[in-house]
Amino acid sequence: MLTEARAKTPWLREGTSVPQQQTVRDFAKSRSRALKDIERRLPMRQPAGMPRHKKKREALPTLNYTTRGFRLKDGRLHLAGNIVLTVVWSRELSAAPSSVRVYRDAVGHWWASFVVTTELQPLSGTGAVLGVDWGMKETATTTSDAHDLPHAEHGRKTQATLSRYDRMMARRNPKKGRAASKGYREAKKWRAETYAKIARQRQDTARKWAKSVVRGHDAVAVEDFRPKFLAKTTMARKAADAEIGATKQALIEMGRKHGRDIRLVHPAHTTMECASCGARTKHALPLSERTYTCTACAAVSPRDKNSARVMLVRAGLIPAGGEGARPLGALLPEGA
Repeated sequence: MLTEARAKTPWLREGTSVPQQQTVRDFAKSRSRALKDIERRLPMRQPAGMPRHKKKREALPTLNYTTRGFRLKDGRLHLAGNIVLTVVWSRELSAAPSSVRVYRDAVGHWWASFVVTTELQPLSGTGAVLGVDWGMKETATTTSDAHDLPHAEHGRKTQATLSRYDRMMARRNPKKGRAASKGYREAKKWRAETYAKIARQRQDTARKWAKSVVRGHDAVAVEDFRPKFLAKTTMARKAADAEIGATKQALIEMGRKHGRDIRLVHPAHTTMECASCGARTKHALPLSERTYTCTACAAVSPRDKNSARVMLVRAGLIPAGGEGARPLGALLPEGA
């Protein structure tokens, strides 16, 4: 079908066939998943995997190249169609890449994302475990005070700048059917650059914290918290600024990279359960109540710290002491 289309369409024939074939394959793969979901009659508005079509002016350019469509020579990227690119390498590739995706972001910068096979980089054992609870006051509260992650508030610190760019865009907003002015395009670019900077700051904070956690602990019990529902609450902006989901993903990826045991714990009733005796309160604690008091054993502790210790109990990692050093045999095998 692609050969026939290229023979009949001049502008399609001008491009190389390698990324075009890959685009057709990706589309066919997504369609096959969508048809399987339809056969199962899943109750959803749009089948999973069904591609969402974008308008031409809204879609950012992106092309995928397989092994026969690119090669690396003298630090430069050679693409099919006699395209040679000078790449600014962020780090050396650990192995020969199997594919590359060349795309442009909202700021206008071009990126090359390589797919390579990576190997585990195991770390030496420390004999310590850690429980992690997610929250709003602090992004991550752990059983060790040294590894608590405070709310960085990168978005709040730049809110005044973003609001200024929004006003500039609103004043220069073009009428329907008319091209945007130079001032509108500049304000839009500045706004996109600010959002990109915030995203980099959040990513940098999450990775540094995850690295410190993985280096100091053999196993980590993490609350499997999904903050999607917070988007409908009054805490939506603060929850989005905390980037709980991205921080959790960074911790999981860092643990997988260094061979650590990362255990996801179901978040139900973690704020209502006592980490000392296991008793559960009859009513959920309001957010304004930051101290947990057990009615069964009279244990008193900060609410988030108690939840972090509950993660350890539910994951089978029983800490001995405030820093989470485990007794001999306390670290159970995966799935126990």
